[in-house]
Amino acid sequence: MNEPLFLKNIAVAQPMVLADLVDYQEGRVVSRTFVQNKIMSLTLFAFGQGEGLSTHTAAGDAFVQILDGEALITIGGKDVTVGSGEVVVMPANVPHSLEARKPFKMLLVVVKGAE
Repeated sequence: MNEPLFLKNIAVAQPMVLADLVDYQEGRVVSRTFVQNKIMSLTLFAFGQGEGLSTHTAAGDAFVQILDGEALITIGGKDVTVGSGEVVVMPANVPHSLEARKPFKMLLVVVKGAE
């Protein structure tokens, strides 16, 4: 196991509960990035009640898995409520936003084209 790791900010060769790797903080969005490169990003988030991300676009398809709580996600003007255990895809270059209806934790995977 002396090869360089592609992942960061996470221990190797030991089981962990993903949702336990970030904590809720009132009035804040907490994140922990595992991968950030030209092809993809992999980030764990915890959103406090009422926190969110304003409308923006991403250069790749964004795959969101809700680990805990509930989020209101607006994708291309359509509101989608996503809860614990559910996933949703936000297509590349389509405006989207997120709001914590209840505090929620999510794993975000953004997949970009290889260039």
